[in-house]
Amino acid sequence: MTVTQFQDLPLADEDRSWDGDAADDRVRRFTDAEDHPTPAYRDAHVWHDAPDDDEYGAYKLLIADVVDGKLVAVPRAIMAAGNVVQGGRGGVDLPQDDIARVKGHLARYYEKMGRTAPWEDG
Repeated sequence: MTVTQFQDLPLADEDRSWDGDAADDRVRRFTDAEDHPTPAYRDAHVWHDAPDDDEYGAYKLLIADVVDGKLVAVPRAIMAAGNVVQGGRGGVDLPQDDIARVKGHLARYYEKMGRTAPWEDG
């Protein structure tokens, strides 16, 4: 189980809507992961269960989409991931030891957006 290495993806426009299912379909096509996950598919997520990398269910916290032929981080996806890491929408089932690193990964994108991660606010 591991946190994905920070990719420093370019950001999509902040007003871009987020549809995780549709984004996953586009990311699978873009990363040649239609038959099985690939390393590029992994890079669109914040966390993955390394022993099960060959299964789509091993990947959590998708924050990227394909826009104009490029893989980009979507601000609304980053904020949605930040919300579930804090317990919103029922939370996310991750090993406790990975939570701080996941938050650190997401915080780098919040900073890139000119924002403070909600767990760092206050």
